[in-house]
Amino acid sequence: MERYAPAVKGILSKILPGRPQDVEECMADVFVALWKHASRLCQTGTPVKAWLVVTARNTGITRWRRLRRKTELPLNEELGDALALLDALPSDAEDLVGTLVAAMTQPDREIFLRKYYLLQPARQIARALNMSESTVNTRLSRGRERLRRELERKGVHAHA
Repeated sequence: MERYAPAVKGILSKILPGRPQDVEECMADVFVALWKHASRLCQTGTPVKAWLVVTARNTGITRWRRLRRKTELPLNEELGDALALLDALPSDAEDLVGTLVAAMTQPDREIFLRKYYLLQPARQIARALNMSESTVNTRLSRGRERLRRELERKGVHAHA
């Protein structure tokens, strides 16, 4: 928790701005889930950081959607773009997407996590990973295509 709590909190804070209590509750949920899934992660060799980032994002979005039904919550543009990608999928496919992203090799996994989970713009990702913005965009495009093909192979089709 000491190592990854700041990253988890950062993700949740972007999804749930101005809602520190919800962020804290989601953080607890994420780390309880990590504890419950620890043996499976070890068996599959899933990177803990990637799993936590995906789980934090999914937990935050689930909480945001629940809160949105009760009240009108603001939606920033970056979060809206990330949600639009998932809204086209059946709800059970979100975990599959997270698993597929976590299984990506570097630097593609890092690029996807930064873009769709940490909501960083391509320019910032390029600087952080010491590559050109066009390379980041190309890798994102190719990665989305690989995800689409893998989802289709597993029988998951996006709603148009």
